[in-house]
Amino acid sequence: MPAKWKTSEERTYRAELKRLYIKRNLSICEIAKVLGLAQQTVFQRLERLGIRSEPQKKDGYQNRRSDIRVPKKYTDDLAEFFGIMLGDGHISRYQVVVGLGNKEEQYANYVAGLMERVFGVRGHIAVRRSGYRDVYFGSVDIVKWFLNEGLVHHKVRSQVDIPRWLFSSRKFSQRFVRGFFDTDGSVYQLKFGIQISLSNNSLPLLTSLRAMLNGLGYKASHVSAARVYLTRRGDVWRFFEEIRPRNPKHVRRFKAFWSRAKTMRR
Repeated sequence: MPAKWKTSEERTYRAELKRLYIKRNLSICEIAKVLGLAQQTVFQRLERLGIRSEPQKKDGYQNRRSDIRVPKKYTDDLAEFFGIMLGDGHISRYQVVVGLGNKEEQYANYVAGLMERVFGVRGHIAVRRSGYRDVYFGSVDIVKWFLNEGLVHHKVRSQVDIPRWLFSSRKFSQRFVRGFFDTDGSVYQLKFGIQISLSNNSLPLLTSLRAMLNGLGYKASHVSAARVYLTRRGDVWRFFEEIRPRNPKHVRRFKAFWSRAKTMRR
């Protein structure tokens, strides 16, 4: 349960949001950027203060966008974007958002470009005060489409699973794994090798991910501590050769670990 505000805090928040949301007519996303907060936090404050959320009255609000492209068929790029969404993505009432770290500027631009290839509009990138990045675009139609395709507003609470169409071709599975690893994966060095970890708090998703990896010819571990692992040397090497992650931080770490491992074997 959220902590109770002091009278002075409530007064400050109310004045701040009235100035930004009502007088300046900023959207929730714009306010979040100004204040360095998550969009969900801004929305929750509006609700707690009894300030009605009316996005349709905001400048530039597009309830039914004419520039958006709703997918008509499943594609490799769409498969990768589903992996990203089930990793670090979030669906709000009106927006599709991918939350990234403060050292992922290059990857944020990659995600924005992927959004453009899939949906016809390039994602906006908002940088919080902490340096963390949100890549997003707004569209009621796309949010509705995603919900119909099996994504949910609360992934952990709903214990979301991987949509079945992503198992229908090897390429779809590979691209899904790429998107998921780029956002919810890690690579690190063990005493005697290198390990890949893919994490999530939805058990059905991890169970299906393990089956997907095994179907691609990898020897994935059983689900443990909300993670699935690849540890075999050949699997780790093939993963980076075949899946070809696009998040530079993973690629840099893998190359450094692999180079160090080769030196130690000499």
